[in-house]
This record gives sequence, structure tokens and C-alpha cells, in this order.
Amino acid sequence: MTDKSTYKASNSSASQSLCQRVEKILDLIRPSVQDDGGDVELVDISAEGVVQVRFLGACVDCPSSSQTLKMGIERNLKEHIPEITEVRSVS
Repeated sequence: MTDKSTYKASNSSASQSLCQRVEKILDLIRPSVQDDGGDVELVDISAEGVVQVRFLGACVDCPSSSQTLKMGIERNLKEHIPEITEVRSVS
């Protein structure tokens, strides 16, 4: 699913710290997503700062998930973590 360079970056101590910071922000957003019967899961963070998330539950087929991704998740992550450049949804 991930290439070796992304995997290596994800396992460095600096990236683990970044991962923890991303998870902390997702934990703030998650209750709103869960209220609508869905959830969001962190999949990966590339060395370039691209975060991959997976929508779960009701969010999988929800037409508003793209708005949640860009206006909720991406906006909050970029605002709080400058290293984040983009957020993408993966299946």
C-alpha cells in the first residue's frame, strides 16, 4: 500500500512525533464525524507532508465527505501542523 520511502519516513522518530500530532488533531475532529455515524482513520503521512486518511462507516458513501476532508480535516491539520501540505482520502 505504501512505497518503501514513505514507510521509512513513517517509522523515523520525527515522523512518529508528527503522527502523534496528527492523531491529536484527528481526535478533536473525530466526535463530529462519529455523531454522523462515521469515523476517520489515519493511514499514512508521506515525507512531503501528505496525510492519507480513510473514512469509515457512514462517511464512506457520504456526499459530504469531500467537504469534511478539505474544510474540516485538512484545514485543521494545516492550521495546527505547518508540515502538513495536503490531506487525501484513500479506500
